[in-house]
Formats: sequence, C-alpha cells, structure tokens
Amino acid sequence: MNASMDPRLVKELLLAGWTAVRPGERKEADPFAGMLSLPAGVSTGAFAAELVRLLSGSPRPAAGSLPLPHVFEAWLKPDLSTEFTSSGSASDGSSYESLILEASARYGVDPALIRAVIRAESSFRADTVSPAGAKGLMQLMDDTAKWLGVTDPFDPRQNIDGGTRFLSWLLRKYDGHLLPALAAYNAGPGLVDRLGLTTDGEVSARWSELPEETQAYIGKVLRYMRPF
Repeated sequence: MNASMDPRLVKELLLAGWTAVRPGERKEADPFAGMLSLPAGVSTGAFAAELVRLLSGSPRPAAGSLPLPHVFEAWLKPDLSTEFTSSGSASDGSSYESLILEASARYGVDPALIRAVIRAESSFRADTVSPAGAKGLMQLMDDTAKWLGVTDPFDPRQNIDGGTRFLSWLLRKYDGHLLPALAAYNAGPGLVDRLGLTTDGEVSARWSELPEETQAYIGKVLRYMRPF
C-alpha cells in the first residue's frame, strides 16, 4: 500500500478546506472561516502551513509555520508496529485498494485518509469486532451502519462504502476541518458538538479536553497519512 500524499495535493486539499462534496455542490467560502479559537497570536495561515509540512513529511518547518503542541507531537512519533491479519500474515490493505478508490471517487474523500482510517481502526482486518461492538474494516457501530444502509458490516465493499460516506458527512458537517471530523469519527459527533469543537484550530487549542483515546486515534490516523 502506498499511503503517501503528494505535498501539492495536501496543500490543495487544505486550501480547499478539504470539503467532501459531490460535483457541483462546492460552495465558495473562506476555507479557514471559523477558525477563531487558535491561541492568541496564532494565524490560520501558520496553522495551515504546519499541517502542510507535517502531512507532506517535510523535515524542516516551513516559513511562517507554527509548531502547535500535543497534537503535532503525536503526528511526528514514528510508528514501528506492523499490522497483522487474523491468520498472522502482514496486511498492507492492497487487496482493498479498488474498493477504497471507488469510495473515494463516490464521496470525494481522499484515498490516503480512507486508508489511514482503516489502518487505525482495524489494521485492515475485515472481521474485527471492538469491545464496544464496532465492526469491520472501518469499525462501524450497528446504529451507524444501519443509518448508512450497511446491512453486512463484515463485507469489505459495504463497510468501506459506509465508512467513507460517514467520513464525507463529517467533513461536510465541520466545513472541511479534518481534526473535528476525526474526533467525531472516533468519539461520536455528540461529544465533539457538546465540547463546541468545529474547527482544526479549536481542536488544537483545546486538545486536552478530548478523551485520551481520541487524542491517540487522531495522531495515529494523521501519522498513517504521512509518507513512509
């Protein structure tokens, strides 16, 4: 699996607000509108520059970038683990690539994000069931799966389609801001909304208010999106 992202694509996605919409539905808006809760003196431009640097794998800070604590530190930690299937063989997700690309095209979600979420959620094991009852590659809860029209969460095609559709919905809900979307995917939109977190800047500024599991999850997904 090649989970790397072209730095030019990363920048384009960020500048576009990474809003997952269908063709013809994109609205013209300031992609950083609403990022009002950054720490004093922190510009949204600096925040975006640091996102571009980290997701593109650049080893040096970009001009004008800002190292924001906690969340960015988690992204930079190398991941030395190896994912294994239930049979014990290494899994890189390549067998699901066509399904990932189909869902990416259908819902407008970058395939690198879909791969990263699957890796973080299930290590590409389609038969995974969490202690909370989340199932399949993208770990869909029963109620969420039903809402998404997924009748068999262990079917890779249905699970990837449903999980990607949910990611798209969350990205649209938070106007393309990736951090609250990932927090909501892990902890549920209800918790994120109760905390009043709607932008990347707000999540970064109030990082410690998120559950530790969600902090670790976001860091893991973003780390998996970076080039190897």
